[in-house]
Amino acid sequence: MVSRIGLLPLARSTFDVPFAEENLAGMLALLDKAGVEIHGSRRLLPDTDSARLALKEAIAAEPELLLILQVTFTDAAMTSEIAAAFDGPLAIWSIPEPRAGGRLRLNSFCGLNLASHALGLRDRQFSWLHMDPQAAGAGAALGELLGGGRQAVPLYPDAVADAADDTLDKGGRDVAAALKGARIGRIGGHPAGFDTCAYDAGKLAALAGVEVDAIDLEKLFSTARDADPASVAALRESTAQDVEGLDAVNQEELDRSLALRLALDALRGEGRYDAFAIRCWPETFTEYGGAVCGAVSMLGEARAPCACEADVYGALTQLLLQTVAQAPVFLTDLVDIDSDDDSAVVWHCGQAPVSMMVEGEKALAAIHSNRRMPLLLEFALKPGRVTFARVSQARGRQFLAIASGEMLDRGKSFTGTSGVVRFDTPADQFAGKLIASGLEHHMALAYGDHVDALRSTAGALGLPVLQL
Repeated sequence: MVSRIGLLPLARSTFDVPFAEENLAGMLALLDKAGVEIHGSRRLLPDTDSARLALKEAIAAEPELLLILQVTFTDAAMTSEIAAAFDGPLAIWSIPEPRAGGRLRLNSFCGLNLASHALGLRDRQFSWLHMDPQAAGAGAALGELLGGGRQAVPLYPDAVADAADDTLDKGGRDVAAALKGARIGRIGGHPAGFDTCAYDAGKLAALAGVEVDAIDLEKLFSTARDADPASVAALRESTAQDVEGLDAVNQEELDRSLALRLALDALRGEGRYDAFAIRCWPETFTEYGGAVCGAVSMLGEARAPCACEADVYGALTQLLLQTVAQAPVFLTDLVDIDSDDDSAVVWHCGQAPVSMMVEGEKALAAIHSNRRMPLLLEFALKPGRVTFARVSQARGRQFLAIASGEMLDRGKSFTGTSGVVRFDTPADQFAGKLIASGLEHHMALAYGDHVDALRSTAGALGLPVLQL
């Protein structure tokens, strides 16, 4: 086991800082018990300047291992910078949080997910641990990590199916043909540190014949500001059929959020777009004054899927899965893994299509957990068979990742739209495959069993397949 480490506790101030500090204290206590000499920082590093200073101090001590504590979600920009500055062994420790029905307070696993993708693109080896420092066995698991174990051994997809093979059914070819000529409107650029959302228009066109138009974020905002008040009122009335509590949120912000739906409809008609990839934060909150999440839910239900964080390949994946399933899709994050329960939580702020909630129930009108503005739709995903897909660029390769499982009847794990899923692969193995593959943090979800159809479509597109 190493005796001297560099320590960088990464965090973001928009999450629950007191809870993050509480968890950091537990992580530090376990590290102290392990008897390692710590250099870098024992405090949360919420910004680039503090993280860079701590990195400099850690490297100066010539550590045997540099350990990133992924205390809350962060983008992968600093992790990439750390990997470039330090060529020794690298490890990441993320932590779970209770599925208590409240806000997603840390979102630590998703930060690990982004980091694994960024490091995979850079062909950088690392080890990882996702465990509560208070959990039974945490000390042994940390000892294994500090001893050089728990490596994310690179995982790659299977060979491409032969598109001329008789086993490749006509359905796959039909889906591939249906995608050709599809148009995605990319509104704004993806956030810094989100390598998961980067794309190359030429590669995308060669892969699926899909076109991408770049649209200014301000065009979306100005179109929304010009929305007819009577149309906004009519949309509010129709929204109330599926959503309760509209009167309980800020009414001006609600109207602005609803106007974004009308603006997206207008842009969709103008550009003949089949899907959107939208830079949903921070500008929709800081410059416009409303959330686009509710509008994304509505458009998803209308079979015009939207990918947040301007994730163009996420939008392509939604189009592909929607065509296969002939049903609405939901682009979601994996935010929690529980090996003991053999389950995981998929979540996003509040943008799942309403047909994914239990029939007869209503969604709750909610505000964004970090940005505190409406409109988000809050509900638990209904139980049933589900399929996940991602057209991926992980580790510099294009492939189709597929997963399947059962959505359980568990209620809301966190605010927003969430569901507890039991994958067909045991939860700990699923997490291992996800991190080892370097997969992006967004996966598309549809109800039903579509694995064979997705495999056939992958063959028609010339995509290798990774079954998670």
